[in-house]
Amino acid sequence: MSLQCPCCTSRKIASLRTAMTVGAVVGSIGGAARGVSCALADSHIGATLDILIRPPGLCIGSVSSAILGGLAGGVSGCVIGAQLGEKLDRHVLSNNLCLMCGHRFNLPT
Repeated sequence: MSLQCPCCTSRKIASLRTAMTVGAVVGSIGGAARGVSCALADSHIGATLDILIRPPGLCIGSVSSAILGGLAGGVSGCVIGAQLGEKLDRHVLSNNLCLMCGHRFNLPT
């Protein structure tokens, strides 16, 4: 579907993606924090059981699970935030700019 300005019917349209960018950044930060916190909570249970079996020491598993949990949570949060931001950009915010007349408009629903 090619975009067309409702005022001057020009096809020279710039799509500004501010909500998608903000949503991706906020989603990745929140997802990474959630992934790390879940991984550390799960590794705490494993470390408690590990003390009963082995002598106490550095638990490499909790560090690696926190890193992997943060990465996985960050990626999934970024994807979800970008999708939400794209929907906001397309239908709520006036983020389509006509380069000929300067009119800002939404996509039709």
